Amino acid sequence: MVRIIPPTPSGLAEAARLLLAGIPVALPTETVYGLAAPALDEQACGQVFLLKGRPLTDPLIVHIAEPGDALALAEWNPLAERLAARFWPGPLTLVLPKKNIVPDAITAGRPSVALRCPAHPVFREVLRLAGQPLAAPSANPFMRLSPTCAAHVVEGLGPQGLVAVVDGGPCSVGVESTIVDVRDASRAVILRQGGVSREEIEAAAGVPVTVFQREIADLSEAADAPGLFARHYSPRTPLVLFSGEPPVSEHPQRPLAVIRWRSADARTDRTGVSNFAWTETGSPSEGARNLYHLLHQLDGQGFGLILAETPPGDGLGAALRDRLRRAAAQG
Repeated sequence: MVRIIPPTPSGLAEAARLLLAGIPVALPTETVYGLAAPALDEQACGQVFLLKGRPLTDPLIVHIAEPGDALALAEWNPLAERLAARFWPGPLTLVLPKKNIVPDAITAGRPSVALRCPAHPVFREVLRLAGQPLAAPSANPFMRLSPTCAAHVVEGLGPQGLVAVVDGGPCSVGVESTIVDVRDASRAVILRQGGVSREEIEAAAGVPVTVFQREIADLSEAADAPGLFARHYSPRTPLVLFSGEPPVSEHPQRPLAVIRWRSADARTDRTGVSNFAWTETGSPSEGARNLYHLLHQLDGQGFGLILAETPPGDGLGAALRDRLRRAAAQG
């Protein structure tokens, strides 16, 4: 049985003790819950890969307590400095040339490392108590829905042998961090859209910003950052995306779930169809907080199919469309 640790001083001290003993612990961040292990301990990080069923070709993000801690792990540059000054602590991950102290096993053999300084006070305190960086991919089975509360973690990784999760409540952002490749200080490449928008990065970077378009279909191919595989973040229930009116008549499955962007539009009147919404108001931040939470909820209700309206707009809307496109991918 998974131990649920409260976010009290004694609870966080216990989490740090487990981590320093090489035992992975699930921790809350502002984005999603992460499965943490000491980043410089290859054996402990190996347990993270095993618990998740994650291929070694998918690198781990290394979390640090303070922005200055990055200097010991990666080759820093002015672009990284500008983005870190603007967005750390927060939901931004920077990819930089790694230093030799970082094990190749957690970077998929790549000469680069993905670094993030999280904002969640629980994760930050555990980092302080552990006194070292922590690798922490999302605390879910590989390719499945990311967890945004402790119950999601227990449901997904409890059967795989997870020992403990610190219950820090629901995640405030609800989607993973934005990952930006800043190895070349003359340009920024967004590898994964997320909690920081392209528009925000463009305003802070001072250099051209592009979005990486290629998706990796072969799991044997090493990635530069997490979240680049074509299929990812998937519910067990088949998922089909739509724009405009839901194509209910094209899908005779019973029962059928339909998710609209706004609750005011969730009025599909048909026997065997249940209506849901990503948001009440159309707020992208509300949609982000609800994305995985709602899919987890529907995944446990026995629906034969989920029809989901793709979110509109730029900013977080682009990140939500990215997650849903990968969640709906076949394979």
